[in-house]
Amino acid sequence: MTGFLRRVVGALRGLLAAGRHRTGAFSELWRSSLQLRVAVSTLALGSAVTFVLGMVVQNQITERLLGTKESAAIAQTRAAVQLAETELVGISNSYRIEDRLSSAINKLTSSSPGAGAGSAGAFEPVLVNDDARRSREDVEAAGPYDKVPQSLRDFVLSTPNRTVSQIYTVDRGGERITYLMVGAPVTTTNPAVQLYMLYPLSAEQRTVDVVQSTILVGGLVLLLLLAGITNLVTRQVVLPVRRAARAAARFADGELDERMVVAGEDDVAQLAQSYNEMAESIANQIRQLEDFGQLQRRFTSDVSHELRTPLTTVRMAADVLHASRAQFPAGLARSTELLVDELDRFESLLGDLLEISRLDAGVEDLVAEYADLRAIARRAVESVRVIARNAGSEIILDLPEDEVTAEVESRRIERILRNLLANAIDHGEGRPVELRMVMGPEAVAVTVRDHGVGLRTGEADLVFNRFWRADPSRNRHTGGTGLGLAISLEDARLHGGGLDAWGEPGDGACFRLTLPREQGIEYGESPLPLPPADVRPITQVAQLPLSVTEEVYP
Repeated sequence: MTGFLRRVVGALRGLLAAGRHRTGAFSELWRSSLQLRVAVSTLALGSAVTFVLGMVVQNQITERLLGTKESAAIAQTRAAVQLAETELVGISNSYRIEDRLSSAINKLTSSSPGAGAGSAGAFEPVLVNDDARRSREDVEAAGPYDKVPQSLRDFVLSTPNRTVSQIYTVDRGGERITYLMVGAPVTTTNPAVQLYMLYPLSAEQRTVDVVQSTILVGGLVLLLLLAGITNLVTRQVVLPVRRAARAAARFADGELDERMVVAGEDDVAQLAQSYNEMAESIANQIRQLEDFGQLQRRFTSDVSHELRTPLTTVRMAADVLHASRAQFPAGLARSTELLVDELDRFESLLGDLLEISRLDAGVEDLVAEYADLRAIARRAVESVRVIARNAGSEIILDLPEDEVTAEVESRRIERILRNLLANAIDHGEGRPVELRMVMGPEAVAVTVRDHGVGLRTGEADLVFNRFWRADPSRNRHTGGTGLGLAISLEDARLHGGGLDAWGEPGDGACFRLTLPREQGIEYGESPLPLPPADVRPITQVAQLPLSVTEEVYP
């Protein structure tokens, strides 16, 4: 029994899951298809209008049929009352009333042509010797009096001078038959006699059924025609829109020569013409920007190369002056020191400009080999130790105990880490700078975290722009060129990895470098989260699943 219940429950769950899947698929189709929404909306409105019109037409035809039937039945009943008055003259309680009533019924039936048929159609007469004080069992009647409802009998007895008509459905021989029953008193008799004429509405019901079926079939045909017309009209509107969407998508993918076909002079043709003009304008601007970008990169590269020769000469002269600065007056000696410092910055800027121009041109090749990233990180820390000491910042290394090998170009990775560390020191306001490394199954992640001024909203996407600075007025410790992070991002991409940034005002900033362990292998999530998990203190590093070592560089 338990197994059976489990199978039933499993089947119900399967049905529910299938229902949810179909509902989800229909919802997706509904959201993505304008043609479906227009067709369904038009059919729904058309169905509502057709239903209302069909009900109005059916009610009008039914009322006309019943009105005509009732008028003829009342007129025929009144004529039958006159005939019954003639036949029942002199009736009294002393006579056999039932015999007289039966005789009058026969006269009524034979007086109409077709034995019980008249202007109102077939009928069944009923004569009743009745009054309000007698029970139904004591009534003397001729005809099917048991089919006359008590409500109609009471109504006729309460209004002795009126002809009353009502519609009733009665059970007769196991079949439900609807009658128009007309009752009227026979006023010339004593005791009181009532005449009831029962007119079956079978013919009218058949007419109404035919009308209903005709309206239903006509409504379905009308809806089918409406669906076809709606589909045709929406296709004429939607298909050009879809062609425009496909053309725009291909244009966005870089096919700048993609255009729409202009056919005719209608609104869709005007849309296609406007789109083609817009696409042509955008393509021209893109080509102009590409030409300008190439010209700018060529200019940067040429200028950098051309400045190398005079810079070398100036460097040699500056080195001679700097070496002899002890022989100069104090002011002149200081000038030689400033000259050498600025030449260092100038050489660094030229080197960065040449590097970024080669990266833009796509001529840089990656010379990758397997290396231990921990050693690269330590070399990067050593290269910025002096500026860290001058800024008053400690550098905390959080490295795994085991080797962290990856297929990288050591020079580029060291340059990335050096730039990130220098940037963190420059913005860390003398607080500790943390470098954390974690190796995952597919990738290696390195984060550089400072606790300085942080980044405002939206600045995390701007820090990699060339020459962008968060606060140009702030004093800098490193004297950077403004290209370090841009070059670092390109180096990370050259390795098939990524470089991300996060920051909050007053909570510092964190940069995350993620590298695949093997070139050409895609990785999933980075082994380290961003925003960093150290919105907890650094002392909790020991809780990481990997064994780590901490090295503090004052």
